[in-house]
Amino acid sequence: MGAGAGSGPWGQLFLRSLVFLLLAGPPARGQLRYAVPEELEHGAFVANLGEDLGLDVSTLSARRFRIVSRAGARQHLEVNLENGILFVNERIDREEVCEGGGTCLLHLQLLVESPLELYRVEVEVLDINDHAPTFPWQEYVLEVAESAVLGARFPLESAQDPDVGTNSVHTYRLSPNGFFSLEVQTRSDASKFAELVLERALDREQQRVHRVLLTALDGGVPERSGTAHILVTVLDANDNVPAFDQPSYGVSLPEDAPAGTLVIQLNATDLDEGPNGEIEYSFSGHAPPRVRELFHVEPRSGQVLLKGRLDYERASLHELYVQAKDRGPSAVAVHCRVLVHLLDVNDNAPEVTLTSVSTPVLEDAPPGTVIAVISVQDRDSGDNGRVSCEVGPNVPFELRSSFRNYYTLVTTQALDRELVPEYNVSITARDMGSPALVTRSTLTIPVSDVNDNAPRFLQPSYSVYVMENNAPGASICSVSALDPDCQQNAYLSYSIADGHIHGMPVGTYVSINSDSGHMYALRSLDYEQIRSFQIQVQAQDAGFPPLSANVTVHIFVLDQNDNAPVIVSPLVAPDTGELRTLRSFLEQDASRQQLVVQVRDGGQPALSATVSLLLSVVETMPQTLSDFSEFSLPPEVSSSSPLTLYLLVSLGSISFTFLLAILILTAIRCRGERRSRQGDSCSPPRYCYKVCLGPESAQSDFMFLKPCSPPRNNEKDPGNTGRELEPFCSRVQLLTVLTQQKHQHSLCSMASKGSMSTWNWCFVSDSLVWLP
Repeated sequence: MGAGAGSGPWGQLFLRSLVFLLLAGPPARGQLRYAVPEELEHGAFVANLGEDLGLDVSTLSARRFRIVSRAGARQHLEVNLENGILFVNERIDREEVCEGGGTCLLHLQLLVESPLELYRVEVEVLDINDHAPTFPWQEYVLEVAESAVLGARFPLESAQDPDVGTNSVHTYRLSPNGFFSLEVQTRSDASKFAELVLERALDREQQRVHRVLLTALDGGVPERSGTAHILVTVLDANDNVPAFDQPSYGVSLPEDAPAGTLVIQLNATDLDEGPNGEIEYSFSGHAPPRVRELFHVEPRSGQVLLKGRLDYERASLHELYVQAKDRGPSAVAVHCRVLVHLLDVNDNAPEVTLTSVSTPVLEDAPPGTVIAVISVQDRDSGDNGRVSCEVGPNVPFELRSSFRNYYTLVTTQALDRELVPEYNVSITARDMGSPALVTRSTLTIPVSDVNDNAPRFLQPSYSVYVMENNAPGASICSVSALDPDCQQNAYLSYSIADGHIHGMPVGTYVSINSDSGHMYALRSLDYEQIRSFQIQVQAQDAGFPPLSANVTVHIFVLDQNDNAPVIVSPLVAPDTGELRTLRSFLEQDASRQQLVVQVRDGGQPALSATVSLLLSVVETMPQTLSDFSEFSLPPEVSSSSPLTLYLLVSLGSISFTFLLAILILTAIRCRGERRSRQGDSCSPPRYCYKVCLGPESAQSDFMFLKPCSPPRNNEKDPGNTGRELEPFCSRVQLLTVLTQQKHQHSLCSMASKGSMSTWNWCFVSDSLVWLP
């Protein structure tokens, strides 16, 4: 800021800003306009956007309230998100921001999200008088013929002032002298220049040089000034001066004309001869530097040629001042004006600025969701500057026009991240020029995942076969599920649904690894206790809300040969374990036989059990008791007390009576059966036996009674070909003595228990008893 700027101009500028805002009326939604003086320091207040826009200042940060700037543009203004104040972010130099004159505007786009709102703010940068007028040269030489007529005008070098309006060059002053006066002229662009007017005839012989001081003044408060010294050299008379065909020329030139292009051919004539008639052309002294950079005047031919590169968007009109003077002494220069109008050509492609607002976009975003704000500009004019904008095909997005040259990119249909996780949206901007210029930009829009897919198991159900007697903690199977979502929404955890197996919680049988889906048996399974069961496995993702899926796992326990046959007791059975004699007992046979019976299953490996049988062959029932009485009893069984003896005698008497009755009934029955068998000689004989219980016996023995009648002729057993059977006569009785537990046992077969259902019965040692 130049020296001399006091509080007065600042107060005037703020007052002008206030008046401007009051005259503008209440701000319309989406459009605000402010004014701020240039050269303010950082943090200077501009406006309260939060209040003017009706926004809650406490939500500005959460709603991402910000100024959208073009890429590479300097951020002169900024918003305080705590109070919504628009303030100066860096010093604003109006002459740097806006090179030309006229109104200097900063165009701001304000974005606020949730919901998306776009506001346009124009901030006018007010000029302050921070520059004084300056001349290109501090001293300027003007040659004037002494024969110049009164009223002759001589244009002077113009002063330059970057300020605008009243702060630019307002007038010129000339120091007092007796020969010249000053007249201020205005160009078409409202700039001022001065002309020196001859008021008194010159006499070179009296005064060859006249010195005057030219002062340029601006209209600022306080005003600033710049000076230049003018040396007026009086020349000898030259009778005729050159003359142009016309005082002003106009020409049109396309902005893309190359350097060296002929702009105009100027022509001036001088009636003098010789050097006094030879004309030289050049720019006038007050030609702006920009004109000298773009154009060149051939001094001998008068051709105005293009020297630099034109730009219609920067300046559409150039004003040239060309002078012509002869080469004679005391040459007098004459001037003309050339107006060069530039024709716009379509040399600027549209500019597309992509301002991402909400990316990535959720896949469940409803149609019409705003994704981005797009700004399109074309520096050309007319049809060359009119732009249409569109998106590429086959994408679920469209452009909607919001403000002039502003578009919003919105969704047109529901998105699905599992089908398309990312979109590359091509945005094409095309102007209306001929040929049309096209700009394409690509906006990458990732689609963020939402938990819209439940897990899916690879199989509708699982069947698992586990061998029994497994080790606790052993892995039995693995289940697996897939979730097409991603990240947390696809992270699966496995669990077993609550339930019971045989009255016990399912968690006491099986567990599952929540991350891998591997299942483990918590206990050793027993086929004989549980052969199959089923559980429900659940896979649940980590999304919000979580989604899950269930699958049924059928677990079948396979049998192992882990149980040996166990003989529970001798049982009477018609098909298995029945003991038969291979022949009739003879007198020379031992009266006591010991058999060892082995029961073997069909498993792999085969398991077996054995039992020992003690058989006694007796003649009569009393002998049976006497034979068994020979067996030794444990010491604790013997007793010499009279009471025990009485009890034994009583029990023996009762038993004998009971056995006698049974023998009589058996004899009667056997006689009847024998008569029935005489009619059917092919049927195998049936053997009758009786159970005889000996009290307090310490061993389990079988005792067979010898036949009471002569044996019949040998017969063949139809079920056992070649095997001879010796039937008993009318009855055969068998007596067994219980073990110490005094349980009653069957006589003719041995029963066993085990995991396999098929046994093989065999004898360990040879004997007279046959085991089928």
